[in-house]
Amino acid sequence: MSAQTVGDRKLLPPSVSLDIKAQCMEFLHQEAEYLDERSFREWLMMLAEDVRYEVPIRITRAMGTREQDFANTGYHMKDNFKTLSMRVERLYSEHAYAEDPPSRTTRLITNVRVRPLTASPEEYSVKSNFACYRAQGEGTDFDLLMGERRDVLRSTGGELKLASRCVLLVHTTLPTANLGLFL
Repeated sequence: MSAQTVGDRKLLPPSVSLDIKAQCMEFLHQEAEYLDERSFREWLMMLAEDVRYEVPIRITRAMGTREQDFANTGYHMKDNFKTLSMRVERLYSEHAYAEDPPSRTTRLITNVRVRPLTASPEEYSVKSNFACYRAQGEGTDFDLLMGERRDVLRSTGGELKLASRCVLLVHTTLPTANLGLFL
């Protein structure tokens, strides 16, 4: 399934069935619930063993030079299953300084778009927008992180797994003291 063009505008490839879209949306909602409940080991089980997890740095460009809004080599996070596993285990230890006290988060996932990947019939390109509210301690201060996530979900044995995620933050400067949470 390839994209078609009309004039100079490229159209998206055909969508997936409503059942597949519902499964992908349920996956994203379950993931948000695990992360908001700090069930990080359960979240980790939702990831493929070859997962790539990246949060590139946004670059501010002048008008007319907007062809690249994100750095090719600079990342807030660039992880794989092993490093994500280490991050998760650290959150359960006394060495999780950025999460002491633990963050209280609420994630909103919206504008979910699902397309089949032509390279693999068992993988889906899933784009979604998110807002992540984060507060710590007893004060009234909070952080609000927002952006788009570009995921690849893979169906393995009838179960979806996150194969890759690229988080495109709307922020050029992080509105938080640290990025000790998963987006």
